[in-house]
Amino acid sequence: MRLTTRTNLAARILMACATNGDRLLRTAEISELCNCSTNHAAHVVQRLHAEGFLTTLRGRTGGIRLARAADQISIGTMFRLFEADIPFAECFDAEHNSCPLTETCRLRSYLERALGAFYHELDMVTLEDLVRGNCGLAKLLAMHPAPPAQCGAELGQGG
Repeated sequence: MRLTTRTNLAARILMACATNGDRLLRTAEISELCNCSTNHAAHVVQRLHAEGFLTTLRGRTGGIRLARAADQISIGTMFRLFEADIPFAECFDAEHNSCPLTETCRLRSYLERALGAFYHELDMVTLEDLVRGNCGLAKLLAMHPAPPAQCGAELGQGG
C-alpha cells in the first residue's frame, strides 16, 4: 500500500496549521515548510477548505488555519477524502475493471477487510494526537522563532 502525494501533503499542511495555531499561514509558507510546490499546496489547501478542515482568508493579510480544533480532526476522515477516489486494486473499480478473475477471486474480500482495518486504526487518530507534545515537529514547522514553552526544556537538552 502506498499513500498518494496529496494525502501525505494534506497531513503535512494540517500539522503545520496545528503547530502554528496562533497565526494564519500563507500557502507560500506552507509549501516551504512542507517541501512542495506552491501550486501543489494550493490545490490541497483548496480541497481541505472545501471539506471543512481549513478556514481561508483572502487578501494581503490573509492565510489559512484550522477550521476546527485539532482534536476534532480525524486522520482517517482526511485520508478517505484524498484516497477514496483512487481504487486500491483494479477489481475495486467497477467502471474500469477488466480482471478476468473478479467473479471467483477471494483476494478482494481479504483486501476489503485489510483496508477496513487500516481506516479503523486511522479513525482513532486525531490531528491533536500527531502534534501534541511533538517537540521535534514543533521545531520543524513553527513559524515563530522560539518553540512552544513545553518544548523549551527538551530542546535545550540537545533535542
